[in-house]
Amino acid sequence: MAPAIRRMTVAQAVVEFLANQYTVDGDYRERLIPAMFGIFGHGNVAGVGQALKQYQSTDPSLMPYYQGRNEQAQAHQAVGYARHTRRRATYAVTTSIGPGSTNLLTGAALATTNRLPALLFPSDTFATRAADPVLQQLERPDAYDVTVNDAFRPLSRFFDRVSRPEQLYSALLNGLRVLTDPAETGAVTISLPQDVQAEAMDVPAEFLTPREWRIRRPEPEDEDIRRAAQAIRAARRPLIIAGGGVLYAFAEAELAAFAEATGIPVGNTQAGVGVLPWDHPFSLGAIGSTGTTAANALAAEADLIIGIGTRYEDFTTASRTAFQNPDVKFVNINVAALDAYKHGSSLPIVADARKALVKLAQALGGYRAGADLEQAVEAEKRRWNAIVDDAFDTRHTPLPSQNEIIGATNRSMDAKDVVVCAAGSLPGDLHKMWRVRDPFGYHVEYAYSCMGYEIPGGLGVKRAVLHAGEERDVVVMVGDGSYLMMHTELVTAVAERIKLVVVLIQNHGYASIGALSESLGSQRFGTKYRQLDEDRHSFDDGETLPIDLATNAESLGVKVIRIEPGTGAIAGLEAALKEAKAAPEGSGPILIHIESDPLLDAPGSESWWDVPVSQVSELDSTRTAFATYTDHKSRQRPLLG
Repeated sequence: MAPAIRRMTVAQAVVEFLANQYTVDGDYRERLIPAMFGIFGHGNVAGVGQALKQYQSTDPSLMPYYQGRNEQAQAHQAVGYARHTRRRATYAVTTSIGPGSTNLLTGAALATTNRLPALLFPSDTFATRAADPVLQQLERPDAYDVTVNDAFRPLSRFFDRVSRPEQLYSALLNGLRVLTDPAETGAVTISLPQDVQAEAMDVPAEFLTPREWRIRRPEPEDEDIRRAAQAIRAARRPLIIAGGGVLYAFAEAELAAFAEATGIPVGNTQAGVGVLPWDHPFSLGAIGSTGTTAANALAAEADLIIGIGTRYEDFTTASRTAFQNPDVKFVNINVAALDAYKHGSSLPIVADARKALVKLAQALGGYRAGADLEQAVEAEKRRWNAIVDDAFDTRHTPLPSQNEIIGATNRSMDAKDVVVCAAGSLPGDLHKMWRVRDPFGYHVEYAYSCMGYEIPGGLGVKRAVLHAGEERDVVVMVGDGSYLMMHTELVTAVAERIKLVVVLIQNHGYASIGALSESLGSQRFGTKYRQLDEDRHSFDDGETLPIDLATNAESLGVKVIRIEPGTGAIAGLEAALKEAKAAPEGSGPILIHIESDPLLDAPGSESWWDVPVSQVSELDSTRTAFATYTDHKSRQRPLLG
């Protein structure tokens, strides 16, 4: 018989507890925390580090350990994994105190903003204060109990500090309650003082036995469904906005059936790309500031917006200018009340997206929108598809446009392959132009749009693909600005021989902010990679920096394919992607380097994004931009409805 009490350290209890936690979703059951990342220092090397080493020696499958090169990147891998598993699993991350801990802050903010689970264990200073101040300790004269880890409080959905061993039980149980709650999930941060990690405690055996966390899928209220159905029947131009909540609820089939039965078209957010294939007759594609002209044309006239699993961020609503019908109303279906009540909706439905769609379809019976709406959808889709075809097929030399690069990459990937991106001009261009064919085929982190997420996030996605035994290539598209932020996780891929395909687009600067700066009258200030002109103290007009990012990647052990500028660049890119896809799993990362012209823009969305312009300026360009800004502001609405 197993002992009722086990003597072990706090860190050992953490590791063994996590190894026995399972997610249950219907008939699906999986380990919630399949592995742990960590970089070790004096805060955790003798605590969690010792525990991981001990279990590696006695039971290697209990809690596998993975290295990383940056704590922030480890959190990004956890988020990428969580997104691809639809929030059913994630990784834990252990860090040392001080800079090891604060390196996690951006990762925590990204996880919470995206509503994706990540379990973080930053180490902390001595709970006993036996060594005081310890190396890397923050000292505040007004609050001596505050450490750098308190910075996690506003960035986490759950925060606790285990100052005594006995607190571990409630910290872990409450933390995992939040981690597995679809309405509450995000970063869960449990701060572990370095002395407490190594302290011995008597742990009840029941705490270490397998525990299941059932994902809540709340049913909608019947009265809410009745009122929503009534509103839909009364609408002339209804429109669905589908967000990531549709994918997390595995409601793609129900959404397709609903759209086909009712004739209501669907626009999707960044997180909602994949809810319908791009060529589905009722798919309008991306909506909002980075949307298609088709989705935005229908949105402008819509008298009823049915939001499903969206948080209505400003890109989705075009900063509250997307919906111009004076009588527009909102039915908001979301598992989180915060989002269901967005914009003062009088018809919030707090429920699982799939269950709500099933009940709403039943309540609508034989309802179908007017034929004129279906005709408008077909015409607008045809217009937008022609625009994208032209953007993909128009050739520029010696440097191709980003549109051509996206088109070539899209054509070269299989339907089940996954494209990964996060920041710069690529996310907006991908959102409006990427032709997705599979619900798991698109992963763009855009709630936080964190430069540097791409490669570690892509690794997280690839880990999930490998764990599930899926046949999918993961292709990361990244600009030179984001690459320079956090390319070091390529070393992680090299060390584990993970096949990750990276398309690195070199445009010698920050193309996205450069274009934004120009549109706001700031003349692309500070967005080019140039030599400093010391006389004018300017980086705007100097020589292009002699940076060779392809050689940089090669120095990390990555296989690199260089695409030479010229008329054959796009054909060369397609050939390189074919070669990369043909490489076997376990062969390591492959990076394809291609240069682009940053001044060749993507097709316009016929939409807007609110970024304030200086009201007073001595620059003609800024004064002109402010006049345009004022005109757009006049169409901004409170959207109460």
